[in-house]
Amino acid sequence: MAFFILRNVVMRRIFGIGETVLDIIFKNNQPVAAKAGGSSLNTLVSLARVDVPVNFITEIGKDKVGDNIMQFLSDNKLNTNYVCRFSEGKSAVALAYLNENNDAEYEFFKEYPKQRLQGEIPDFKKNDIVIFGSYFGLNPAIRPRLMEYLQVAKNNEAIIIYDPNFRCHHLKNRDKLIPIIEENFRLADLVRGSHEDFINIYGLDKPTEVYSKVAGHCANLIITSGADGVFVFGTGHHRHFNVPIINPVSTIGAGDNFNAV
Repeated sequence: MAFFILRNVVMRRIFGIGETVLDIIFKNNQPVAAKAGGSSLNTLVSLARVDVPVNFITEIGKDKVGDNIMQFLSDNKLNTNYVCRFSEGKSAVALAYLNENNDAEYEFFKEYPKQRLQGEIPDFKKNDIVIFGSYFGLNPAIRPRLMEYLQVAKNNEAIIIYDPNFRCHHLKNRDKLIPIIEENFRLADLVRGSHEDFINIYGLDKPTEVYSKVAGHCANLIITSGADGVFVFGTGHHRHFNVPIINPVSTIGAGDNFNAV
């Protein structure tokens, strides 16, 4: 079911809901690039670059950083009709430090307004695809408004994909966040997470054990596990797919790009 959905995205409207940041990338403690980033953004850009029409729901400041990001979105042909631009606060910036394996460690700088994501909710339709995740999907400051978007999508029978993207720096709040993560599982038609995500969420590294936890909330699960391949679970079936071994230039956005496949 999951791969059928993802391979037929051209026939459907695609919506991504998520945070947007300007990633400043460091290698050997020197800045080497500055690019718009964010989990949903990365997924949508990958789709737009192969001519799939996509719609982005996010919030960006009315500042120089925000103008830079908006130009990037326009250049990559994302529909920005649902982008909320705010005057109180500043666009988010992230410093991404690449280590010797080109894995990134982040530091974030954010100054958002009190009222979040105050744009128009799209007229979601049956079989539209809506993807969301990361801490954006857990943040109490934005969750009430996010839930309004997701409930409209759910009520109108859109297909909801959730990517928890749950990283080590959230572990100190894990016990408080797990009920919210599991609520997101229940909203989703498909959960796609990394092996690392589920170690951080449940302390489990065996895919079958992870599915036993997730299946109580969502029947369809994809786990990406680096060189160990991809594990796909659904009601009554389980498959494993091998992947080629590569030398990565950077792992930034790797899982997000997988979501676009």
